[in-house]
Amino acid sequence: MSELPKTFDPSAIEQRWYEHWESKGLFRPERPDEEPWTIVMPPPNVTGSLHIGHALDNTLQDVLTRRERMRGKDALWVVGTDHAGIATQMVVERNLESQGVKRAEIGREAFLEHVWEWKAQSGGAITRQLRRLGASCDWSNERFTMDEGFSKAVIKVFVELYNRKLISRAKRLVNWDPKFQTAISDLEVENREVQGHMWHFKYPLAGGETYTYVEKDEDGNVTLSEERDYISIATTRPETMLGDGAVAVHPDDERYRPIVGKFCEIPVGPKEHRRLIPIITDDYPDPNFGSGAVKITGAHDLNDYGVAQRNGIPMYRLMDGTAHMRSDGPSYEESATRAVEIARGANASPEEVDALNLVPEEYRGLDRYEARKAVVADIDAEGLMVTVEDKLIMQPFGDRSGLVIEPMLTDQWYVDAETLAKPAIDAVRSGDIAVVPETWKKTWFNWLENIQPWCVSRQLWWGHRIPAWYADDGSVFVAETEEDAKAAAGGKALRQDEDVLDTWFSSALWPFATLGWPEETHDLKRHYPNDVLISGFDIIFFWDARMAMQGFEFMGERPWKTLYLHGLVRDAKGQKMSKSKGNTVDPLGLIDKYGADALRFTLAAMESQGRDIKLDEKRVEGYRNFATKLWNAARFLQMNGVGASQSIAAPAAELPVNRWIIGEVVNTLAELDEAFDELRFDDMANAIYHFTWGTFCDWYVELVKGAFDEETKRVAAWAFDQILVMLHPFMPFVTEELWNANERPYDLIVAKWPTPEAQADPRAKSEIDWLINLVSEVRSARTELNVPPSAKLHLFATNAPDETADRLDRLHTMLTRLARLESIQLSPFDGAGAAQVVVGGTSYALPLEGVIDLEAERGRLSKAVGAAEKERDSLAQRLSNPSFTERAKPEAVEKARSDHAEKSAEAERYRAALERLG
Repeated sequence: MSELPKTFDPSAIEQRWYEHWESKGLFRPERPDEEPWTIVMPPPNVTGSLHIGHALDNTLQDVLTRRERMRGKDALWVVGTDHAGIATQMVVERNLESQGVKRAEIGREAFLEHVWEWKAQSGGAITRQLRRLGASCDWSNERFTMDEGFSKAVIKVFVELYNRKLISRAKRLVNWDPKFQTAISDLEVENREVQGHMWHFKYPLAGGETYTYVEKDEDGNVTLSEERDYISIATTRPETMLGDGAVAVHPDDERYRPIVGKFCEIPVGPKEHRRLIPIITDDYPDPNFGSGAVKITGAHDLNDYGVAQRNGIPMYRLMDGTAHMRSDGPSYEESATRAVEIARGANASPEEVDALNLVPEEYRGLDRYEARKAVVADIDAEGLMVTVEDKLIMQPFGDRSGLVIEPMLTDQWYVDAETLAKPAIDAVRSGDIAVVPETWKKTWFNWLENIQPWCVSRQLWWGHRIPAWYADDGSVFVAETEEDAKAAAGGKALRQDEDVLDTWFSSALWPFATLGWPEETHDLKRHYPNDVLISGFDIIFFWDARMAMQGFEFMGERPWKTLYLHGLVRDAKGQKMSKSKGNTVDPLGLIDKYGADALRFTLAAMESQGRDIKLDEKRVEGYRNFATKLWNAARFLQMNGVGASQSIAAPAAELPVNRWIIGEVVNTLAELDEAFDELRFDDMANAIYHFTWGTFCDWYVELVKGAFDEETKRVAAWAFDQILVMLHPFMPFVTEELWNANERPYDLIVAKWPTPEAQADPRAKSEIDWLINLVSEVRSARTELNVPPSAKLHLFATNAPDETADRLDRLHTMLTRLARLESIQLSPFDGAGAAQVVVGGTSYALPLEGVIDLEAERGRLSKAVGAAEKERDSLAQRLSNPSFTERAKPEAVEKARSDHAEKSAEAERYRAALERLG
């Protein structure tokens, strides 16, 4: 037995134990004959660093993994990193630029060499940080989405999907990042509300036609009637007017019925070549918003794209990859003339439409915002601007580039997600995949049942290059290798597609490609499907659903049995964390300050199904105190000769207090196991916390203090060992240190999870619970009435039944010591000025004459009651006022409610104390 230091210092033990576990291979001990259990870590970006979301996600995974390992299973926690296409390319490009080197100058191959060099030297810092958190994953089989085996799987999946006609190339609208000049996913788009403008313009009717424009009120009365030779539209992006293919109005909008089917003129560009576009009907325009007429620019707006598709409206691309107005293609005169012919019904292929350049020469090459200024100025000069209004608008920004995203019509590769989604929908509906909490099922169905084609190509250099080769005649050959493509091409000269695959495409294969697929490996057969996936709800579409799609398509079954979706970690006020708000929390800083165990326990204790976590540093500090409490309990036991338990089974016990603590261990374990079964992390943490701090440290240790006979030593050793085992998944470092403070045949990480072999003793539980209740009531009375700690009181039991009298006799020693009593009398107290307590139907009196100033105490309590009730009532009045609850900030209302509850409880306590005095 090694003597424990007086002070618990997490920094002194964490690194030592982690290195020990990893070096001994204890994260995945050899258990080929045991039941497999599998979980995969969502692969963090190779460029990333540990943020609080990672800390939550990985803590929950580690809690489950450590418990399953202790249950004797062949527990595999798959770990690895994602190559993070845009993020990595951005980091390496920035590094090169700081050295005066441009990516375009050195070419693709040289740039990729720099990326791999960076990855070897600097990539994967997050994996070192995960170790600090205590993540007990299988590092010996760490994967990377660009490693050779995984890359082979990615390419095979692409080729297979192509051959199954589930992947194809098409021209569609995408989120285009002008900085990186690539399509990006919705997840990489950040929508922000910004101050903008809404411009209202006149689109003159062709040939000078006019119509009577009439507006009516709700009762059908005419409020405006005038002759117009134009239709008014409103836009926040005037530069896109150049690519308009139509103006749309709602079919029920009577104002525009006379001009539906006619043509109007786009009011910009050389007057002699003004372009005409049709006025059409579609359900998309809202008659009550703006003028009710909407310009349709299918190549630069997602909603317009849908209208254009439904109505066969041509989609004209106005910008290049850098969001500058196009300079390529035919002249504006030639393009505009042809566009009018197309508008009047001439046939044109999508390729011809895309090649036309409808940007007038004076705008070509301008940045989109410079072009906007020029377009607005020219329309205004012609007198065709109705008005301009300031307006808050939602704008999409690239999360990494910080630039406004441009919807762009480009050629990309698309997966037929609708077909792949069907088994994933059926699996959740049938219960083949359990979703926890179940409220997320609705989101799963809503998205998958309305899923759009999945754009999987990216215009980057870093990533899995698309295995497609093109011949000069435009024919395409998709194959796993260039040699296979050349063989299929019959000797034609080929060039490979320049694009790479979306990182979500490769990470969708994570549950099976990490296990060796497409090879039929032992691990793949044994560990697929996985048992559970822990994921943030915010990637349910981008990753979780896509893993389900690919799992069914390529493995023929679900990727995991259970999908657990946790919430976001917010700040203490419930606000979303962001660098701009300055409210982000650094988990490594918290680990430095309080230890990894305290942070882990906080995150587990606050993880409540279906709710976000409001992270308050005070909670982390509180659980650091919990670890200290555990440490001090271990030192106390050690000083009283209590060592390691010699038995996994509960030892025999005669004393009620020992039979009671054995029963409490059994009950806690049952509560803990049930919470694990239901994946209720807050209930798991609460069960072990309340037992450890309250039942064992506060009561059992106090009850047996000074009475450590051999039976008590055996029971105390056993009960404390059970605590260390049950607490280990949550607080691995401090529990392992305390476990090994005694001689052990094996480390705690591979100890056996407890099984409830012992039976709780109802009689012992009833007796000790009664004792604890009586001591608690006496202590509360002493505290509330300001009884000096040194004062020993007399306890009078009024009309105590025989069972209570027997208990008072049997437990006399513990009761007088814990409640600081001078004597216990089995008789009523006939005097005045005594505190009254009632336990189990028996009334007890604690005479206070001469111990405290009774009148002064009554006065103090009466004053305190009045003050607390006054504050309580004032807060109640404020909360009953709708102008406060509806208009005040939510956090202010929440604080008022919290204060009201606190003052109400305070008033009740003071009034109860006053009543105790009689």
